[in-house]
Amino acid sequence: MKFFKFLYILLAGMTLFSCDDRETVEVANQSAPIAMDLSSNEIFLDKNFPSTPALTVSWDAATYSVPVEVKYKVEVSATETFDNPLQLSTISSSKDYVTYSVSELNKASKNLGLVADAAQKMYFRVTSYLGDDLVSAVSNITSVTVTPYLSSPVYNYTDLYLIGSSTAAAWDNNADNVNMYPLLKNSKKLTEYTYTGFFKGGKDNGFKMVVVKGSWDAQYGLGAATDDTSGTLSTDGGSGNIAVPSDGYYKFTVDTNALTYKLEPVATPTATYETVGIIGDATANGWDASIPMVQSSFDPHVWTLSGVKLTAGEMKFRANNAWDVSWGIDIEYFGTAAVGGANIPVSSDWTYDIYFNDATGDYTIIPNAD
Repeated sequence: MKFFKFLYILLAGMTLFSCDDRETVEVANQSAPIAMDLSSNEIFLDKNFPSTPALTVSWDAATYSVPVEVKYKVEVSATETFDNPLQLSTISSSKDYVTYSVSELNKASKNLGLVADAAQKMYFRVTSYLGDDLVSAVSNITSVTVTPYLSSPVYNYTDLYLIGSSTAAAWDNNADNVNMYPLLKNSKKLTEYTYTGFFKGGKDNGFKMVVVKGSWDAQYGLGAATDDTSGTLSTDGGSGNIAVPSDGYYKFTVDTNALTYKLEPVATPTATYETVGIIGDATANGWDASIPMVQSSFDPHVWTLSGVKLTAGEMKFRANNAWDVSWGIDIEYFGTAAVGGANIPVSSDWTYDIYFNDATGDYTIIPNAD
């Protein structure tokens, strides 16, 4: 049995005892949150009703040797031994149940690796604890048979899209504007983004970044310029436009935590390609033929595909429908592909928007929303 020691001060009227009168009290768990109950034994998750309540988990409250505030966490697993549990929620001591919607259970199913459109067991347990997960006690384990639906891949990243007259997108903040190019994310520092490509300069041009295509709610614009190529960012609607000194190719670096940006001139790319496409068993043509991407009229080194269907497998980028030049790396969703590199993994059947820069090898593969 684990013990959690704490000090409490006895009150006598309105007067506190001195420090010498403090008493050390041992808190022990007396009963776990047993008799956990699920409101259903079998659930078919209907994607047409994502917000509908699907399952309620309830339990008898845990008890401890003295009155203390108890918290609970609800965990699920694909195995009865809870080899890789997933925490669904944390509940305060005032509640002994929690209800999950269809979409919440479906997301949990996907995170656990359950297969869409097939009935499988999902195991539940509840753990009571004090403070920072101290004096914990685990409930019994129970299960429900759940049939999840196919949903978008787990993509826990925030994208930034370029918009403005200095960019291919112009000022068209429309959700279907395929010329709003995302910055490349940094997997080691997710608040840092880069974009290397062509920008229009001049006093009449500028740009910002938005988080969601079609919305100005979350945006990054100019806070204050330090010089012609660096400065601070602002996230309010009154931010200014970031200026570019002159037409040319730049590496644009952003830190959304520090709210800073920097523009560095880079050499104009010399290699050009007639076509660039995607190829692999994750694509509709397999390894037999490339699916052509759309070349940007603003920057000929940027290629895009919107709403393309991919299946679980692997893919690469390939130039001129031949294997003389191809790009790849063993990283899903985004990265810098190397010439002749490894295949890019695709873990889920879904539709995606794909962006590729043949000058840098930078790519971003973004799952479409459900």
